[in-house]
Amino acid sequence: MTDVTRSALPTPGKRRNARRFDWRGLRADARATVPDASLALLITGLIFWWLWARIDNGTSPSLQIMPPFEDASEYWWYWLCQAFGWSGLLWAYITVVFGLLRSGTRPPWRWMSAARVEKWHRTTSLTTIGLIFMHMATFFAAELQTNFDNQPTGELVRQTLVKVFVPGGYDTGTGRIAILLGLLAFYLAIILGLAFYVRQTTGSRLWRALHRFIIIVYVLSAWHTLLYGTNVWFEGSFRTLVWALQMPLAGLLLLRLLAPARPSERLRLRGPRREPRPLPLTTRLTGRLAVLATIAGLAAIIITGTDGGRPDHGHSTDPWPEQWVIWTGLLTLTLALVTTIHRLRPTRHTPAHGQTPENNDQTPNQPQPTS
Repeated sequence: MTDVTRSALPTPGKRRNARRFDWRGLRADARATVPDASLALLITGLIFWWLWARIDNGTSPSLQIMPPFEDASEYWWYWLCQAFGWSGLLWAYITVVFGLLRSGTRPPWRWMSAARVEKWHRTTSLTTIGLIFMHMATFFAAELQTNFDNQPTGELVRQTLVKVFVPGGYDTGTGRIAILLGLLAFYLAIILGLAFYVRQTTGSRLWRALHRFIIIVYVLSAWHTLLYGTNVWFEGSFRTLVWALQMPLAGLLLLRLLAPARPSERLRLRGPRREPRPLPLTTRLTGRLAVLATIAGLAAIIITGTDGGRPDHGHSTDPWPEQWVIWTGLLTLTLALVTTIHRLRPTRHTPAHGQTPENNDQTPNQPQPTS
């Protein structure tokens, strides 16, 4: 009996490995993603059909940019790539909404419980990563299919792998900026999104702090779309609509900052519970002001119709910013992440898997805010 009991207990090595990455949780979330991913594939198919129909009837603005692609049946890989791009952006939008609802004030609807919204947020996050990967994979196939320069197969595959999957590898035209933004969004989504499954190692405070940076992934994704999506290449109503759809998201983000689910995250400028530390106080105040400025900017775009698109059949300015600006921004983000990890890393006095009362939120039946 004693031997059976001992064999049922995990060895110290197994306990350490279990804490490093929550594979069981990831597998459970992956299984729960099946209905969500199936719906995403259906939506992708509908977008693909819509793009194909517009190419066939000659109404797609993409034909003004890429006349050789007018035969949709020949270059169908490219249109499938665009379909995955649009569905990926849609699912990124949805998962950000769920994250903001989970971590902020939710509507008082019984069917929208905290646990349910948490589950939706995790499954849609995994689906988003999968859709972005399919967007990249189909772009890789489209680049191989075109091969206008008749390169040897080996050289073509090698160069295309670099262009599609290595940040900065695409070095011509608007793609040198737009594809760099898209790749950074994809890799940051993997790092910051999957950080949830190492929270037993990092501790919940550090995981939550890191996960807040995930809004940058959506910003980069939307920026990539507005800069490189041939359907929103030119100024016009559809491009302005894409801008307008960011207004509800910005409003939710502001609401989440003004009324967070955690009382400790609220901004208090006066009173006995005022935040005494200058850095957290400045950070929270700056974040709220930045979101207000974003909302004002979106309102100006919607009202004036000046949406940053290229003029139809007119001169197109070079894309901004230059790559060095993006790399500088990435360096700044990396320094912010490293600083966050250094400040909130678990210590011997505050072990990650044994939460302190301030931090006790890792029980399975009580999921916590994620954005």
